[in-house]
Amino acid sequence: MLISASELYGDRKYLINTSGVIYRSIGSRVVKKMSDNELLEKLLGEPRLIKRPLLFNHNKCLLIGFKEEKWVEKLL
Repeated sequence: MLISASELYGDRKYLINTSGVIYRSIGSRVVKKMSDNELLEKLLGEPRLIKRPLLFNHNKCLLIGFKEEKWVEKLL
């Protein structure tokens, strides 16, 4: 699901919770240098790195993170 979300949004940066403690402890430079596979492994190993909430419908990611206007647009 994380891979499909990344593909749909066109950039893996949308998956990462950049305001979290884990991200800050790793550092943005380290995260940027990670390959896609390395980042995916890190996200699975440290779920707090994943931006939430995630909304999927039929295995397609519709929304990542909470921006009220986007949720209203997609759900209402």
